[in-house]
Amino acid sequence: MSVVMQTVSDDEADIRLDRWFRRQYPHLTQGALQKLCRTGQIRVDGQRAEPATRLAAGQSVRVPPLGNATKPAPLAAVVDPHDAREMERMVVYQDDQVLALNKPPGLAVQGGPGILRHIDGMLDALRFGSEHRPRLVHRLDRDTSGLLLLARTPGVAGKLAASFRGRDVRKIYWAVVVGRPHPLEGVIDLPLARLGAGPGALTIAAERDEADAVSARTEYVVRDSAARKLSWLELSPRTGRTHQLRVHCEALGTPILGDPKYGGAATRMEGFADGLHLHARTLELPHPAGGTLSLAAELPAAMRETFKALGFTPGPLSAARRR
Repeated sequence: MSVVMQTVSDDEADIRLDRWFRRQYPHLTQGALQKLCRTGQIRVDGQRAEPATRLAAGQSVRVPPLGNATKPAPLAAVVDPHDAREMERMVVYQDDQVLALNKPPGLAVQGGPGILRHIDGMLDALRFGSEHRPRLVHRLDRDTSGLLLLARTPGVAGKLAASFRGRDVRKIYWAVVVGRPHPLEGVIDLPLARLGAGPGALTIAAERDEADAVSARTEYVVRDSAARKLSWLELSPRTGRTHQLRVHCEALGTPILGDPKYGGAATRMEGFADGLHLHARTLELPHPAGGTLSLAAELPAAMRETFKALGFTPGPLSAARRR
């Protein structure tokens, strides 16, 4: 094997040299990489480089012979044709860097105990001719519907994940809750903690000085209500804790319709569909290629029926746009 010179793409800009190597040569160990850097066998634009060196688009990386570390990337998984069609129907936005899905309620994003069918296991159906498999950059609860963002390349995944971590993404959820909150708008600033582990784990309200407590903030506005028995809430989480919106709504005294886990039997009402009435309606975020991307997702059938029965009018769906 001989020395290879590779050019850093725009998609790979600003990532660390060691992460760049993990993407290109996943079987190269960190220890081996450090040794190659230390001995000057790996270079960036002809200069010695540390594993933590940040790369820029257009730079040239010297890759020495790596032996067995250069194993071919795995082939795309075969997705059941029915599942592939369903995945394609979920797509509400697509460009060279980003995909957005409108996830139906009841479909898990990732696998776990007893979960064999999930979004992550079917992402190969959304390559659309790309050499890269789309990547998850955030999560939705299994029973929550709505917008789920995917990155189409590893570099874009890193940028989008950083946006979510840095709170650069504005998320709006719609929920139907039992009762009507008072006041009609405000901020829920209530720390949370996880109780237990696995599928049976619960998120609970916590005191600020508890060891396991993490801060959690949600802005809410009542968009409409029906005889004070059921209300349509717009929820804007400012933190991203597991089950945050469900616990915060319950803490207001207005649990989400169809959420007996956090609201008990009162969240099941005759004449309304079972299932969690919580929908990730809009996302607004920095697009990896510049500008701002705004997305919206149609309500699932069960929530549309509930809105119709209660006289709630969601209005026209905003078209996806990048500005």
